[in-house]
Amino acid sequence: MRNKFIIALFACALPLVLTAQRQMEYLDRGVTAVSKHDGKAFVSWRLLASDPDAISFNVYAVKKGKTIKVNKAPVVKTTWIEDAGRDTTETVNYFVKALVKGKESAASGSCTLRAGTLPYQSLPLLTPAGYTPNDASVGDLDGDGEYEIILHQTGRAKDNSQAGITDPPLIQAYKMDGTLMWTINLGKNIREGAHYTQFMVYDLDGDGRAEIAMKTADGSTDGKGKVIGDSSKDYRNERGYILSGPEFLTIFDGLTGAALATTDYLPARHPSSLSPTTEELKEVWGDGYGNRMDRFLACVAYLDGVHPTLVMSRGYYTRTVLSAWNWNGSKLSNAWTFDSDAPGGDNRAYRGQGNHNLSVADVDGDGRDEIVFGAMTIDDNGKGLYSTGLGHGDALHVTDLDPERPGMEVFDIQERFDDAGANFRDAKTGAVIWKKASVKAGDDGEGPGRGLALDIDPRYPGYECWVAGAGISGMFDAKGNLISEKTPSVNMGIYWDGDVLSEILNGTTIDKWDYQNSAAVNLLKASQFGCASNNGTKSNPVLSADLFGDWREEVIYRSIDNKELRIFTTSIPTDLRFYTFMNDPHYRLSIAWQNVAYNQPPHTGFFMGEGMKPPARPSVTIIQPKRIAQK
Repeated sequence: MRNKFIIALFACALPLVLTAQRQMEYLDRGVTAVSKHDGKAFVSWRLLASDPDAISFNVYAVKKGKTIKVNKAPVVKTTWIEDAGRDTTETVNYFVKALVKGKESAASGSCTLRAGTLPYQSLPLLTPAGYTPNDASVGDLDGDGEYEIILHQTGRAKDNSQAGITDPPLIQAYKMDGTLMWTINLGKNIREGAHYTQFMVYDLDGDGRAEIAMKTADGSTDGKGKVIGDSSKDYRNERGYILSGPEFLTIFDGLTGAALATTDYLPARHPSSLSPTTEELKEVWGDGYGNRMDRFLACVAYLDGVHPTLVMSRGYYTRTVLSAWNWNGSKLSNAWTFDSDAPGGDNRAYRGQGNHNLSVADVDGDGRDEIVFGAMTIDDNGKGLYSTGLGHGDALHVTDLDPERPGMEVFDIQERFDDAGANFRDAKTGAVIWKKASVKAGDDGEGPGRGLALDIDPRYPGYECWVAGAGISGMFDAKGNLISEKTPSVNMGIYWDGDVLSEILNGTTIDKWDYQNSAAVNLLKASQFGCASNNGTKSNPVLSADLFGDWREEVIYRSIDNKELRIFTTSIPTDLRFYTFMNDPHYRLSIAWQNVAYNQPPHTGFFMGEGMKPPARPSVTIIQPKRIAQK
């Protein structure tokens, strides 16, 4: 039941942002250790948003059965330390103890650094033959304060625009030591591809353990082997598309993978038929072969400011429908459904405004989240907040992009040749602050396909913005001024080197942008360690997030042979100390939606960059989990 396991409301010296007391997961110290190139161990851990300002830490190492304190004096200003006395031929366990007013707390959980000098942690996989590890999410599935990895394993896949039979999508859960907890097989009646299966991992009922939610169909099999619906049914047509048959929404238990509740997916392909004709589908969605109809997105949002709500959607090129669902541990209930094609025509301005991704943010400062759905935004009550009318795009960034303006901003692109190929708007009102026209030059596609907003140049206030191609060249500051003719990759960003500026994440590389020489300086090449990126030209990792350690982000790649996940953690010293980004609700929800369709980087709910103010601590409550150990 909701609220039953709430144990703490953050009190803090720093000012609170205007949010309600959102229920969020319990996290331990997240101690991690990685080998540096010189053999030293780099040990880091979480500062929690509930920690007092004066907290400090002692760090301990267990070497050859003997416990040794690594630090000479308490670690006060940072949440990392180097162990120069590490023997690379030995396995070492590290743990920390917090100090408050001179009193040492109980030991945190420990981290094992194995012998050798590899700069990553290895998580072995049981990848089925013919499958490849793809996108992932994280959640605490067993209530121990440590994240588990929920991984989408993909076989033969097809884009919605491509005919052909696909393999059943598989979702697996792994503990950080590589223990396979369960496998969910979505079956032959769920098509494999980037736009079909959006899986959400979050503690939806406030019991301290995360659930998994996704679209299912006849023949889907849960983590305990139980079949959903009728396994004898096969709705694939001669072209491999699935245009008929029942569609479900299922909530799965995170610990076991068991299906907890299943209901009809909203909206159905056709309002009155389980087997609609091509003409009927075309009338509703704009085509009759399953392209526009089967474009799915999903997210989690605090629509009431306290409890997380699941939001599933369908369509964004033409008709667009979002449906919000609450799960209280025993019942799945529909909170609201927004339909751009609702009778009466009041929502017609919201047709065709969605991206291949979305974001969640409290754009109006009322403590409740809105769904930033590409070029439009849906309010927490399921009503349209605004539509810009700028149409579909492939990239989306939402945070305080310009700290000199009140509130948040949105940087979006327009995947067509028009006057707003790159556009920067007020997140609350939708008012366009500046835009750049995209220009067709020969046979160069459909307009800009990528766009990125990061603070990578400290000479200009706020985030820098740039796009790929379509006649929009160069980098722009938060005011829309051209500041550089050259740009780095337009893929993703990551906090890696220790300052407040972002680094560039592209494929298996992390680069620092040398703003004085307009050049990228490499910091990591994971391909040198047998790693590969995912999703073709999208070139994204399995996941990038602040998984453990200090406030910097980790990046997960699959190994080339698909037998491992390799988790890279920075070993670069920093003089900055921030609470873990996973305690920031805006950032935490960004990790929940990162795997959706075309992956986008997460952002914090506060301005993170040059000249930033100390981030206000979030007003949240932490849920005490039921202690259920996975055997």
